Amino acid sequence: QVQLAESGGGLVQPGESLRLSCAASVRSSSISTMGWYRQAPGKERELVATITSDGATNYGDSVKGRFTISRDYAKDTVYLQMSSLKPEDTAVYYCKARRWPIDYWGKGTLVTVSS
Repeated sequence: QVQLAESGGGLVQPGESLRLSCAASVRSSSISTMGWYRQAPGKERELVATITSDGATNYGDSVKGRFTISRDYAKDTVYLQMSSLKPEDTAVYYCKARRWPIDYWGKGTLVTVSS
């Protein structure tokens, strides 16, 4: 069983930055891929970014060049650095961890981008 705790969400203005954190309850070295997904009101959940145990990253088209995912094995934590935020980035952001063969999800953290 893997528990994930997201933090760092909040209200920011367009153009500002925010960093999300996701702490795992197990050694992250036992997790193959960690990632962030988001769901805006009335929309389906979509990929934001993923990072494998080898450090390979993948980003959704709408966040490429603005968001950066990273992983700290010492802290069993994955981060999402978000820059140049736009109102359309407003969503609940969920952390996901794959500990084969099961995917685990956090409860989500709300990010609101508004002036």
